[in-house]
Amino acid sequence: MDKRRILGITLVVAVLGFLVYLQVRTWTNFDWATFWSRTEHVSWVHVALAVAVTYIVYVVRAVRWKILLKPMRQTSTVQLLAPQFIGFTGLALLGRPGEMVRPYLIARKEQLSFSSQIAVWLVERILDMGSVALVFIIQGFIGDPMWQRLGIPGLQTKVKWSAAAFLAGILGLILIAILLRFSGDAFARRMQQRHGGKLARLLGDKVAAFASGLKTIQDFTSFTQLLLLSFFVWGLIGFSFWLVLHAYGGKLAELGPGSIILLLVGAMFGSLLQLPGVGGGSQLATIAILNRVFGIQDELAVSCGILIWAATFMSVIPTGLLLARHEHVSLRAVAAQQEKEKAAITNSANHRSTRTG
Repeated sequence: MDKRRILGITLVVAVLGFLVYLQVRTWTNFDWATFWSRTEHVSWVHVALAVAVTYIVYVVRAVRWKILLKPMRQTSTVQLLAPQFIGFTGLALLGRPGEMVRPYLIARKEQLSFSSQIAVWLVERILDMGSVALVFIIQGFIGDPMWQRLGIPGLQTKVKWSAAAFLAGILGLILIAILLRFSGDAFARRMQQRHGGKLARLLGDKVAAFASGLKTIQDFTSFTQLLLLSFFVWGLIGFSFWLVLHAYGGKLAELGPGSIILLLVGAMFGSLLQLPGVGGGSQLATIAILNRVFGIQDELAVSCGILIWAATFMSVIPTGLLLARHEHVSLRAVAAQQEKEKAAITNSANHRSTRTG
């Protein structure tokens, strides 16, 4: 494990530890007996349906990746299905180091370069974050009548301001993406030539990979398909959240679309802080929104936040491990190999930059 990885994990542990500390200080009267009683009365039929919907998400993700591969390779959804399940299992078990398992497996299966699939992965992340942000922006300006019924009158104003900030950020990112789509390679070369040093070469390499990834979107038709599929992915994830909320009934079942979108945004940003096998940021963000924004009781918020995480994120593990065994894939070996390939890509880019400089 290199120093950068150790530093990253240390920072994540420190931040998560601080967040847990704040949470514990806030909940001085947390009642574990109440927590277990709330969890025992869950409708497990709703939870099973949430898991089934989550599995459909992986199928849709495979369809979307197939469209992104069109400029490089004609393939099938079935061919890309196992890497989706195995890749997200790697992410759940290994944390962020498992993020590159999917690109690596697809590159190997389709006989493509690893760097090309990193570019596809970058575009996929942009589509995910962009679609959630756009839905949040729309919902922020429309509002949710349910918030008034739940006694949260000031929430609409806060969400509207947040949505406006999101809109400004999204417009800026769209402008940058358009510029990089057509002149990213030239910009990367100029950056590497004008500014020597390892950092400049690394940034130039990242910009070039990003620009290469944007070129996987061939035309407006492909873009429309990808955008609709991205909305569908997050619509399904939102539906999974809704099913888990309804598994508890009561006040949780009263949370409407606007509330679920807030939970999705919180879970997405919280997932940036994640430890192997235990997650962290996603659960904390979901629990905090349920408790502090919607006024859900401490024990109920914790139970629901953990169950949402288990149903929508960790439920992939059994199927992913079975498929990994069937495909003769070792997650740790794949993670180690893709780290070597990432290093080789970076070293190659540094060597090219040194020669041209």
